[in-house]
Amino acid sequence: MKPYYVYILLCSDGLTYTGITNDVARRYHEHQMGLNRTCFTFKRRPIELIFEQEFNDVVQAIYFEKKLKKWSGKKKLALANGPFDLRQILSECRNATHSDYNPEKDN
Repeated sequence: MKPYYVYILLCSDGLTYTGITNDVARRYHEHQMGLNRTCFTFKRRPIELIFEQEFNDVVQAIYFEKKLKKWSGKKKLALANGPFDLRQILSECRNATHSDYNPEKDN
């Protein structure tokens, strides 16, 4: 099984970019070289990789990436600068039958 990674980049203007990939080095290089002119990071280079987390399950990686994209830049920086308990984030129930499930809460 191929691992997937959720990563956070710190852009030169202080903004953060969150993404998912199966090859962090390749993806970082693509961002740094500006290979995609429409990418968020294109005009914000140079960039710095400040966080990466490996996942064996792509569904779990996608869930984590979507969760991080809703976070503020400050919270992402706090995650990158650790310590941060990823187990807490990853263990949150996403089952619609669970009593804590409330899709309106994330909006």
